[in-house]
Parts: sequence; C-alpha cells; structure tokens
Amino acid sequence: MSEPLKSKLTGMLDVVYPDLDSGFLAEKLLKTMHLAPNQEPPPAHQNNWDESDVVLITYADTIRRADEKPLVTLHEFLTDCLADTVSAVHILPFFPFSSDDGFSVMDYLAVNESHGNWEDIERIAGDFKLMADLVINHMSARSRWFENFRKRVDPGKDYFFEASLTDDLSAVVRPRTSPLLNPVMTEDGERYVWCTFSEDQVDLNFANPQVLVEFVAIIRRYLEHGVIMFRLDAVAFLWKEPGTPSIHLQQTHELIKILRLLIEHHSPQAVVITETNVPNRENLTYLGNANEAHVIYNFSLPPLLIHTLITGNCRHLKTWLMSMPPAQMGTTYLNFIASHDGVGLRPTDGLLSGEEKQGLINTMESFGGKVSYRRTEDGRDQPYEMNIALYDALKGTVKGGADHWQLSRFICAHTVMLALEGIPAFYIHSLLATENDYERAEHTGRLRSINRGQWNLDVIESELANPLSHHSKAFKELKRLIAIRRRQPAFHPNATQFTLHLGLQVFGFWRQSMRRDQSIFCIHNISDEVQQIALSDINLIGTDEWVDLISGLRLDDLSGAITLKPYQSVWLSNRE
Repeated sequence: MSEPLKSKLTGMLDVVYPDLDSGFLAEKLLKTMHLAPNQEPPPAHQNNWDESDVVLITYADTIRRADEKPLVTLHEFLTDCLADTVSAVHILPFFPFSSDDGFSVMDYLAVNESHGNWEDIERIAGDFKLMADLVINHMSARSRWFENFRKRVDPGKDYFFEASLTDDLSAVVRPRTSPLLNPVMTEDGERYVWCTFSEDQVDLNFANPQVLVEFVAIIRRYLEHGVIMFRLDAVAFLWKEPGTPSIHLQQTHELIKILRLLIEHHSPQAVVITETNVPNRENLTYLGNANEAHVIYNFSLPPLLIHTLITGNCRHLKTWLMSMPPAQMGTTYLNFIASHDGVGLRPTDGLLSGEEKQGLINTMESFGGKVSYRRTEDGRDQPYEMNIALYDALKGTVKGGADHWQLSRFICAHTVMLALEGIPAFYIHSLLATENDYERAEHTGRLRSINRGQWNLDVIESELANPLSHHSKAFKELKRLIAIRRRQPAFHPNATQFTLHLGLQVFGFWRQSMRRDQSIFCIHNISDEVQQIALSDINLIGTDEWVDLISGLRLDDLSGAITLKPYQSVWLSNRE
C-alpha cells in the first residue's frame, strides 16, 4: 500500500534530524496525531476563509464579572455583543502560567482554573472559530518539565536548550535586553539554559525529537477541544545554534512545514498562523511556497499606519503596500493595528528612517506611551516596541499634538485595515477604544500592561449603552463598518489589490472580487485637512453605477469630484 503522507513526512524530518531514523520518527508522529500513513491530503491551495471572516483578539479574563469564571463572562459578551460581528476568537494563552500574562506556560494541557475549564473553551469553539496559542519556543521555569530538567529525569531532562559561556553567541538576534543564558543548579551541577525572552521563559530544545512528539500530542488535544486556528508564538526563534543568529534557521521553517502537514491532514479546515515580529522581508518567508504558514501577521502595518495618520503623509505606507506580494491561494495576511503586545519597531526596518522612527517614538511618548528595548549584536539597547493603547496613539499629530480628531483618526485607521488584502483582526481594547491603563502597568511593573487592562462586564455594557461615550461611538461605528465589509466579495482576503496614486495626504487602493464582478475603490483622507479628489483620477468605469458603501452617497457625475473631510473614508463600489 502506498504511504504518501509518511514518505513526505520522512523527507521533511531528514532535513531537521539527518542523523536519526526519520522513518521511525515519522511513524511515531503519525501515531501521536492519530493519522494513517496513507491519509488523504487536503485540497491544495484551499482558502479556509472568506470576506466574512473577522478575528477578535482577547485574553480569557479581559471581560470580568464578580463571582463568575472569566471564560463564562467572555462567552456571554461574545454572544450578546459580537455574534454578528466576528467569526473567530483568538483567546490568548488560557493555561496555568507563572508570568508574562500567560506566555510562561506551566501546563499546556490544562485550562487555568481561575479562567474556567475545557468545557468553557469548547462552548466558545462551538459558536466561533477558535484560535489558540501554541507557545512553542519556551516554557515556564516553574513547569513540571523544567523541574524534571533540574532533577535530570524524564520527561524534561533534555527538553530545554543549553549552551556554554564559551559558545560564540555574538550573532544571536535578541528581542530583549535580559541575559540570554541563565545559570540553573541541577542534580548534575550548574547548567546554562537559553532564555530568549526572560529568565522565567526557558527555551525548548527541538533538537531532541521527543519535544516535537510532545507538541504534536498537544496539538492533537487542542484540535479535540475545538481549536481550529493555531498561532505559533515566537516561532522564528525555535531552532538555535551557537555561532548563528538563531533566528529563521532552516530547521525552524522545516518544523513549521511538519506541523502544518500533520495539522491539515487531521483537520483540513485548520489554519496555521506564524507570529514573527521581524522586518517585512523576513516575515514574508514564513508563507514558504504555500506550504508553511497559512497566514502570517502583517507586522509592518501597525507602525506604518500609525505613522501615516500622525504625520498626514502616506508615502511610506503606500511604498510598503506596493511592495507586498499578493498571497498565493491557500495563504493570506492577518491584518491588525493593535494587539496584546506593543507596536513593533523592527518591522519598520528599511521602511522608516532612523529620524522618522524617533519622531514616531517621541510622539507616542507625548501621548502617554512607553518604549521597550532589545539588545543588538554590539551590545547597544535599541527601541523594540512602543507600548500604548491604540486609541491614545491616535489622539493627535506629530506637529500639532493632541487635537479633536482622535475618534475620527481612530475610525480611519480601522477602515483602512478592514479593506486591505487579508483577514482583519481586532484587539478587544481597540474595539472598545480603551485608553492607556497606567495603573495596571505600574502594578505589574511591565510596560506592556498599559494595553492589557480588564473591564467589568457591567461597566463596559453601561459605557456601550451611553451614546455620549467615546467607547460607544467607536464600538457602534466599527461594528457598522465590519458588517458592511463582511458582505463584499471584493473584500475576500485573496481578492485582487492595487495601490492608487492620489497624493501624499490621500491613501487609496482598489480591490476586485475573485469573480471580477465587484470593484471597490478604498480612499482615505489620512490628514487633518479637507481633501478633494477628481473622480477622473480614480478611473471609475463609466457604464457602472457607483455608490459609497460607507455613507450611501451615489455618484451621478463621474466627471466631478468628491470632497473628503479630515480622516474620512469612502468605499466606492459598483455593486451594493
């Protein structure tokens, strides 16, 4: 009997583990995933998404209510307020953890008791596509595996990456300023473990194939609990080798291919998403040849869009958009402009000058933001990300400071994101227009906590019911825009996109449906001044009838012009 799946898997494993019996390891992985060696492959280049897909990003306990498990409260908020708005929910790590708001996982197979249980997770998965984090690069120093590492017993003895103080680590790319190696006393004496992010987050050793087997078992369990979208956290750092940058290594890319192969053979509708907060060209490599990630985070979008709106100049955003390759069928981008992390600055490398980056940083600090740093090869500390709530990030401009256009600017940013090629994702604090949480940042001592606040469900429901509240105004308008977006074939994540040239204060692009029966011209005034655009510059087809999907305005005279108020957007479509 032909065994094409096993054969393909064996070939991939040969690249990662050339000195092992890859056939035996392939059999073990297939058994762990409950797959047959001759399992039928999923359809090639299949899009497991369409224009109706919108993702919400939230912690399990962002929405709370007294005397109720947060996952129960979250489910109520989702079904009552967002059932017709989002199709998928990314619940950030909901496992027992020791630090970093969940990203120092102690037990991958348990739900944090303070949040709820697996039944609560499954209820949410029954109503929405569920995305979960596979925190695959590192694990808590307080986990059972790491305790076993200290005791030198299995499972865990060889699960964590070790190095020596004499190793050449000068080229290692760092996202933090903390020490890379940390001494740990074990039953065999002192050992130095590799910690990319913090002393409490010890990097796993995928050179030990048993670690891969463990994670395949974890993935299968998540699938059984209803997880259908997998976010591979910090995956760029997965494979380490002293003497190299230890980022984006070939083995890392091959391991992603292996995980995708197993996941999509188990569940053809599943989606693998890579989280790689790196410069744009490096980020794009994680799509592979449509055989690695199904989806990659569009990390350059948040800083570039914020820069555009606070400067009133879209030159860099337009240059970036023109350089972006259309994603192959079966792959796409995850568009976001805020998340639980800060606004990354590395994705602007090669896109913004040093002076422009510093101007962006200075403006964010003037709006109450903070800056986190990373350590470079030469030992210098360099700005890594800006920590600020998106609503506050858009409260003014570089030249004028805070102004009265904050809400309009905020809505404009999301209108751009909703129309771009890819799947839009909303961080819950952006959907609610939450402001900087200085108290939480001071309480935790972590800058990222400024945008990781918590809401009492009764309080947020009261705010959303108050028509004068900026939370209510933002929430209602964003829901309205999302509803419009979800009905347009030209907004399919893989529909055609071309950049328009309408000057530096107007950002525009054209989308066309895959059947070529709908065109939408997405035009945004990204400045605080009124802009007038001649319709002849947009090249609208004269035989079609055109309407702005946002305002309902119909264009009767295509030889005329449209006037855009500061931060106003139009979606000009030839069908409703």
